[in-house]
Amino acid sequence: MLTIAVSKGRIFEDALPLLAEAGIVPTDDPKTCRKLILATTRSDVQLVIIRATDVPTFVEYGAADLGIAGKDVLIEHGAESLYEPLDLNIACCRLMTAAHKDAPPLSGRIRVATKYVKIAQRYFANQGIQAEIIKLYGSMELAPLVGLADCIVDLVDTGNTLRANDLEPRELIMNISSRLVVNKAAMKMKHEAISALLTQFEKTLANR
Repeated sequence: MLTIAVSKGRIFEDALPLLAEAGIVPTDDPKTCRKLILATTRSDVQLVIIRATDVPTFVEYGAADLGIAGKDVLIEHGAESLYEPLDLNIACCRLMTAAHKDAPPLSGRIRVATKYVKIAQRYFANQGIQAEIIKLYGSMELAPLVGLADCIVDLVDTGNTLRANDLEPRELIMNISSRLVVNKAAMKMKHEAISALLTQFEKTLANR
């Protein structure tokens, strides 16, 4: 049995066609089903549905053999202990700084609101900017509006939410896409099954 960890939402929706090409289709609709472990049309593959930030942890500790996670989550987690054989090129977006549209350029000592603490610390240190990082788990756009922070670091797709709150994207930190990660022990113990799955994914990606 292969267990693949994936999160609900955009990553899962974008991964469904890729999984389907490998014959992996959930037998229950994840949108309406409350199960956390989903059987699939392949008897040797099951999906575990978890928070995006937990995917690297489940794979690292062997609770899942493989996982699909955004590069942002992998960098923030510190996923050096995982194999990352494939960029699936799905759920693509940008990790950026953003500030109020009338705010001056960042300088001096600033406060930054984000859930990407490690990434933000590294980025601003490399820019030579002293940044106090404030960790938030949601509603990042509020932070500059109520004076909690000078700017935010967050994922940007269309930018509509930023514009609706009088914010604007500023500096690009990195482009983000979802990656396939593999537990190192599973790669050895279940090498044949995982290799076959990787080959199938590679073929599907090549044909897109």
